[in-house]
Amino acid sequence: MRKWVLGGVAALVVAGGALWATADRDTRNLIAHLPTNRDVLFWSEPQRDAAFRALDALPILAKASTVSAGGPVKALPQGKKLNINFDLARYMKDQRTSALVIIQDGQLRGEYYGLDFTKEGKWTSFSVAKSLTSTLVGAALKDGAIKSLEDKVTVYIPDLKGSAYEDVTVRQLLTMTSGVRWNEDYQDPKSDVALFNEHKPTPGMDATVSYMRTLPREAPAGSKWVYKTGETNLIGVLVSSATKKPLAQYLSEKVWKPFGMERDATWLLGSTGHEISGCCFQAATRDMARFGMFILDGGRVGGKPVLPEGWLAQAAVKQADIGAPGRGYGFQWWTYDDGSFAAQGIFGQGIFIDPKRRLVIASNGNWPKATDDSLEAERDKLYRAAQAAVDAEAQP
Repeated sequence: MRKWVLGGVAALVVAGGALWATADRDTRNLIAHLPTNRDVLFWSEPQRDAAFRALDALPILAKASTVSAGGPVKALPQGKKLNINFDLARYMKDQRTSALVIIQDGQLRGEYYGLDFTKEGKWTSFSVAKSLTSTLVGAALKDGAIKSLEDKVTVYIPDLKGSAYEDVTVRQLLTMTSGVRWNEDYQDPKSDVALFNEHKPTPGMDATVSYMRTLPREAPAGSKWVYKTGETNLIGVLVSSATKKPLAQYLSEKVWKPFGMERDATWLLGSTGHEISGCCFQAATRDMARFGMFILDGGRVGGKPVLPEGWLAQAAVKQADIGAPGRGYGFQWWTYDDGSFAAQGIFGQGIFIDPKRRLVIASNGNWPKATDDSLEAERDKLYRAAQAAVDAEAQP
């Protein structure tokens, strides 16, 4: 049975031809299924299985920047296995889960792997990256690089002047209530989310900014919520502009190194060299769980706050109505009315955080489709079952 250690698949991607002669059958199958086109949303399931653990090494994609770890690793002490009343074997199969890491009260209460993935590997995040990016807005606000969430975005991205974003605030960008028209249909090859990464930018301008500044307004700023990956990419440009640092460097300095992540992570770069901040962050699932712990600890490292006082009281609660009972949207976090919240990415990526129960669940996978209401509902059932298990333990 093959096992992929850190960097193993990356080596196969880069040197696949040279390794073919000595590779075993499973390794040859993996190499054979690596995609040869950039249309991630339209790759086959075997292509995704092969690529999601090596997205930062595919020659067909842009380069990636490194988010450096370093220093003492934050321990994940082994705790008693959480007795969840749930068929985890069936869940892992149905969800096509590659990793599931459960942390409760600082202890590792469950760790499961599938799709021949291991704790040593990295898996891509897709839109889970959005919640990392919004956290960097908080760090930049704490550092004074961003003055106010009520500032217009053009203060930090002057190239948006004269566009529909001229009247949009940083807060409205965070909550995706800009009122600018956008199509996030993952099944439509002509949607904005499918087209904007292929956009040929205006010379000298960031690719995302160049595309987004062409979009028309459909509602007054602040009046309508629409999910827009392109706007999170704008947030990343805004943070880099404000801090004068690449996102990967800033995340490493503020969280990845000081909090004690175990492994370096990577962040894919767009065509003009900026991190694709709404997507495409590659990390060990244990480290994504540690990021959840960082948030659970109030955004503190060693007792020192990285985020402004009261940041999570805004970021992780409902700021926008998304039309789903019991749910909402905060600052790039999906919220639940019970006080829990989550980062979510297409094809089954996620970090679930429940402050009341000191619970973090990080998961990676490869759903058959980018989005699936039934699989999302089943994932929510797992979250609720884990909460119930914690509650049951607390009973006298």
